[in-house]
Order: sequence, then structure tokens, then C-alpha cells
Amino acid sequence: MKLHFLPGGRLRMRRSIYVPGSAKDETIELPVHAALVRHRQANLLFDTGCNPEAATGPERRWGGLARVMTPVFKAEETVVHQLGKVGLTPDDIDIVVCSHLHPDHCGCNEYFRRATILCHAAELEAAQAEGAEQQGYLSREWKQPQGFKTFDTQHDVFGDGKVVLVPMPGHTPGSTVARVDLDNDGTFVLASDAAPLQSSINSGVPPRNTWNMDLATAALAEFRKWRKAGETVVSGHDDGQWKHLRKAAEFYE
Repeated sequence: MKLHFLPGGRLRMRRSIYVPGSAKDETIELPVHAALVRHRQANLLFDTGCNPEAATGPERRWGGLARVMTPVFKAEETVVHQLGKVGLTPDDIDIVVCSHLHPDHCGCNEYFRRATILCHAAELEAAQAEGAEQQGYLSREWKQPQGFKTFDTQHDVFGDGKVVLVPMPGHTPGSTVARVDLDNDGTFVLASDAAPLQSSINSGVPPRNTWNMDLATAALAEFRKWRKAGETVVSGHDDGQWKHLRKAAEFYE
């Protein structure tokens, strides 16, 4: 089994959202990425990143949300284009897992028409609720023709313990992380926005754009335990870690 990390865009946001005490006008650039798992049973993609159209027409694609998290990437720096670098096309993806349904994490879902799309039942409910657009759930990003296969407890995708989805509500009602168990390189915990930065794990302080602060704080404590046990916790938007992951190897196995 192999694990690849693929670029999925880049955002500029207020630093104070993530780092307490930062100046109000200070900004931070955040990488967006997806994880491709090449399992003997299927090709699985954890998150799909930003849609290429967000690069060329941010407000046309995301509306006012583009002023809060501003795209700063080129269209080719998205998952649907980056797949070709590992020899795949969107039609080669069998399973898409959505950590949650915000547009920087599910923006390329529309390209994976052959795939089964998985997400937590509470996340789908939140995205479908009245007023969801004001909470960052843009229907053109998450609502796809094939619908979703949902789960509400821990879910072993392939039945062999290699990719296990673990609900970690906090950032959103149905936020989910994936524990990927590799033979040679150990366990990778794909945290997405449950741990947007490594500094969030260190401080135990969730970012301001959090649905439930108590649950998010509990999730960060769990990540500290996993990291202390030697597991690699991959944050959703950590620039320093992203550069290391991309340099370390073309893939992990």
C-alpha cells in the first residue's frame, strides 16, 4: 500500500484565526492538500482540495467566502491536475473520503463521478441544514449526483485495519480523520481541519473558526497522544509540515 500527498490549492487568511495574539491585519498562507491511498482493493482519495475555478474566479466560485479565505494558487495546483503526476486520472479513483464539506476540502468532488463518496452522517446533515451556506457549506462544492455513503461511528474502509475513519467532531459536526497504517513508514493520521496546524496540537487551542470548542480541544489532546506514540499526525494546513512531506518522498509505504 502506498500513500501520496497531493497539492490541492493554497489560501490566504487572517493569522489571528489560528494563532492567538496575532495582529488583526497579519495574514498567513495555508497549503491545501489531499492524500491518495493506493490499496490493493481500490484507490482512495482523502479530501479533494479546492476546485480549479477558485483560482481564476474566486468570488464567482465561492462568493463572499473568498474574502475570508482567499485563493492564492494556480488552477494546475489542484488535485484533479496533480493526479496525473502519479499516473492516474479522476476515473481511477474508486473511493473519496470527505473529512468535512467545506469548499477547500471537497472542491474537486465533481470530477470523481465513478467514485463512492464517504462522509459522516452528521456532516451531511449540517451541509443540508437551513442557513448552511452562511456556515461555509457551498452546495455546488459538496452536492454531487452520486450522493454519499455515510457512517456515524468508526469505519474500517477495507476491513483490514489499513484505513480507518475516526469521527472527530469539533471543527464541524461531522469532522473525520483517517488513520492510515503503512507497513514500512508506520501510522499516518490525516487530521484535516481537526488539527489545522502543528502549533494547534502543541498549544491545545483550536482556531476561531470552530463549531464546538470543547470537542475540538478534546480532539487536539487525542492528536498529542498519537503523536507522542510515534504516529505522524498530518495537519490540514501546516506549511512547514507540508514542505517536509513533499520533500521526504514521492510516496510512503
